[in-house]
Amino acid sequence: MHVVHPPKTPDSAGDDDQAQELLRTYQTWKGSNIFFLGGRFIFGPDVRSVFLSIFLIVVPVSVFCAFVARKLINDFPHHLGVLIMVIVILFTFYVIILLLMTSGRDPGIIPRNTHPPQPETTDQSPEVGPGQTPQLRLPRIKEVTVNGMIVKVKYCDTCMLYRPPRCSHCSICDNCVERFDHHCPWVGQCIGRRNYRFFFMFVSSSTLLCIYVFGFCWVYAIKIMHSEDVSIWRALIKTPASIVLIIYTFLAVWFVGGLTIFHSYLIGTNQSTYENFRYRYDRSENPYNKGIFGNFKEVFWDTIPASKNNFRAFVKKELEFPTRVTGGNYINSDVEKSPIDIEMGDRKPIWKNGPATGDIGGTYGGGGGDLQPHPRQSSWGRRSGSWDLQNEMGSIASGIGYSDRVSGRSSDSLGGSRDVVVK
Repeated sequence: MHVVHPPKTPDSAGDDDQAQELLRTYQTWKGSNIFFLGGRFIFGPDVRSVFLSIFLIVVPVSVFCAFVARKLINDFPHHLGVLIMVIVILFTFYVIILLLMTSGRDPGIIPRNTHPPQPETTDQSPEVGPGQTPQLRLPRIKEVTVNGMIVKVKYCDTCMLYRPPRCSHCSICDNCVERFDHHCPWVGQCIGRRNYRFFFMFVSSSTLLCIYVFGFCWVYAIKIMHSEDVSIWRALIKTPASIVLIIYTFLAVWFVGGLTIFHSYLIGTNQSTYENFRYRYDRSENPYNKGIFGNFKEVFWDTIPASKNNFRAFVKKELEFPTRVTGGNYINSDVEKSPIDIEMGDRKPIWKNGPATGDIGGTYGGGGGDLQPHPRQSSWGRRSGSWDLQNEMGSIASGIGYSDRVSGRSSDSLGGSRDVVVK
């Protein structure tokens, strides 16, 4: 039955509007992430791949327990055969927990600004006529110093901030991530500063689980060979489940085992996957390298920093505002796109982005685990749609020994603007 409610008074209507403006952070999130349990778990947009990964782990282990481990329970003295099944079940749960810890946590997302930084330069082009106010523009690139080496940080027009060194914008999750390594489709999440440790433990533990299943499948086939006095090939024919598992785990070891070896190398040289393919630090000095022991200590023993996002915090619903007015003209905060290239010198990596003047007003000296340059092409043309200033550069740099010394130049080549019709 349809009920007509009495009209609301202006005061009560205002109270309802005020109450509706309070939402939790995850409900107003501008990235592509998917949240579960009221913002307690954050996944990437491809979260369904996590269920595929769990399926690829649980099903082979179930087949192993049903057709191999169960047959080996009574083949060892002192009931040691039971341990074969117990160990594989516990180890499988451990691998799945590592998968969820990698996939369901904040990888190190830097909160985006809701308002672009204040421009530092003005447009002095000849097109500016008499009586017109020069348009303010943002420099595309700024320089900082990391452990005595000059690197450049790039403006992200999606997050409206200058990415700290070693940060990059993930085009899949649509977030800037600290110490961005890569976006892993198998865990459905970016791999960054806050979940890299669990990602490495996941792939290395998966490798050990594959080797465990692979080895005991051969043990079972050999026992059949000795008990029935047949060749190893005839013994394998009598256990088709072992044949399937041997082939499956052999292929899986090539994949996850290769990842384990590759990331062990990256940890030892203090590089990320992105940096390894983009910068090739093995051809020059890496400003973040602390030595093999220091690099492994940084990944496995250093405290994981707290998330910079409180996804369950209450925030006011943001309103859409027109672009900033400057001298009668509405100016877009977009900055100039420029081709990204890198030159690695004898001592300092120099990034080529054209002439540069200006400063970022600081020096980074916190070592490899905190910050790193990323000349990653940003998502040009995107707009966030919210406009409150949050300066994350200062808070990130303060945790790693950021000083106020001027260390660089900003670009002279500045981006364009556009007029917006005001209604």
